[in-house]
Amino acid sequence: MFSRREFLMAATATSALLGSGMAGSWSRLMAQQALTEDQLLGMDPKGKLTLVHITDIHAQLKPIYFREPSINLGIGDVNGKPPHVTGADFLKLYNIEAGSPDAYALTSEDFVSLARSYGKMGGMDRVATVIKRIRAERGADNVLLLDGGDTWQGSYTSNVTQGEDMITIMNSLEPDAMTGHWEFTYGTDRVQEVIDSLPFAFLGSNIYDNEWDEPAFEAWKMFERGGSKVAVIGQAFPYTPIANPRWMIPGWSFGIREEDIAKHVTEARDEGAEIVVLLSHNGFDVDRKLASRVDGIDVILTGHTHDALPEPVIVNNTLVIASGSNGKFVSRVDLDVQDGKLAGYAYRLIPIFSDVITPDADMAALIDEVRAPYEADLARVLGKTENLLYRRGNFNGTFDDLICQALLTERDAEIALSPGFRWGTSLLPGQDITFEDVHNACAMTYPAAYRSSMTGQMLKDILEDVGDNLFNKDPYYQQGGDMVRVGGMGYTIDPGKEIGERISGMTLLATGEAIDPAREYVVSGWASVNEGTEGPPISEVVEAYLTSNPVVSLPDNQSVKLAG
Repeated sequence: MFSRREFLMAATATSALLGSGMAGSWSRLMAQQALTEDQLLGMDPKGKLTLVHITDIHAQLKPIYFREPSINLGIGDVNGKPPHVTGADFLKLYNIEAGSPDAYALTSEDFVSLARSYGKMGGMDRVATVIKRIRAERGADNVLLLDGGDTWQGSYTSNVTQGEDMITIMNSLEPDAMTGHWEFTYGTDRVQEVIDSLPFAFLGSNIYDNEWDEPAFEAWKMFERGGSKVAVIGQAFPYTPIANPRWMIPGWSFGIREEDIAKHVTEARDEGAEIVVLLSHNGFDVDRKLASRVDGIDVILTGHTHDALPEPVIVNNTLVIASGSNGKFVSRVDLDVQDGKLAGYAYRLIPIFSDVITPDADMAALIDEVRAPYEADLARVLGKTENLLYRRGNFNGTFDDLICQALLTERDAEIALSPGFRWGTSLLPGQDITFEDVHNACAMTYPAAYRSSMTGQMLKDILEDVGDNLFNKDPYYQQGGDMVRVGGMGYTIDPGKEIGERISGMTLLATGEAIDPAREYVVSGWASVNEGTEGPPISEVVEAYLTSNPVVSLPDNQSVKLAG
């Protein structure tokens, strides 16, 4: 990352002119002058072997804004440990200067002001530049490029092409292996068709064929890079058939399958592996626990929870690397292998500042080509926001507040539910809301916006169930996502309690009345995992709402209260 010392040196020259409020008042040009591509990518090399990791791109081809969470609670033993440290506490933990490039990239602190200074992040043409430079510096035969999954889903163009746009882009980057999660929501036939044609390995050690109770995909693969044998074990999201529709992939079962991973580590070592890498979509806390229980893994490249950490977390001699999401970061891990084992490492989480890193011309042209048939739709303006719109965070996200308001209005509901997905880009106050922006928050293969009746007790049970998925003290029982977003209703949650006891104070906001467990309420939501769910696509619901309400001005959402 761009170090505090480098930032201060660059800032000193302008501080006399800008005064103490310089972080919020820097122009884009000044931000660019304070950063260079060489500084962003530079690091002292270590050893001969390099791992390059990118994960959770969610089909974002172009530069975006993405606000990191202001709340990311850790429960039990991980309370207060990375990645469950945010904002000013994160800056203090990693000795990051407030207002610096790192502060903008890694936290929600002063996000709007810093976003206007430092600009958008990501863009696969910039990612391509970074990967090519690393390969040129280290030698292509010394580099492994590994994709952690959640790559093919999350945009309009991926939705209408069934991931083909991202598959084309990723193939051009020439990764060595990938694993998956949201990829499976394209269904068995499409996923199998793509995997059969990939020019690189799709690894899923924890995916089994239900009929034969045997591995459905290649579990691990040995590579020779940097003069060493490197085994890469793939771990898809273990709760895919629970968090996403089981009916889309009826022939496959998933799971953590810790014992299988341990077996594959042994197999790899027996076949001469000097380095063992777990390419994982488990989520950070699951991988932290797994590392503590399975010996012999040198590096876990973790994904799913979208965490971005500037340093590895070391557990049981395993480096746990978190590389963020949406193409905002690329991780570079240099490994020094001596006498058949890991002797040292160097790490750099590279922030992809799109105004600083030069776009790769070939990749930029390819991106334009795959997007060309859809550009007119993508650019269509639907409204304007007066608020910062974001999703990521344990509880409320303003983009989901907008979606909930659309559900309440367009589906004539008393209560709205929006799933706590971690994907979805951010918009700054004053920005137009385009067709593409809406689909960045809604693009999926089961988008029906249902309207049904639910009792107050059923609503509490839903909140309790999702809360346990997020806040169970045992990471192996955390099944992904953030808390379901709620419109028209407020509640209090105590994350530290057990299931059935976390949720209280449920209130219908329109009247101020307590939610009656026995009464039925008209509820609208989307992304139900149940087959045959009926309703218009959520994107159409939001677009209809914006047609009647083109200026988005959301009140501060105080409907969820945190106890404990």
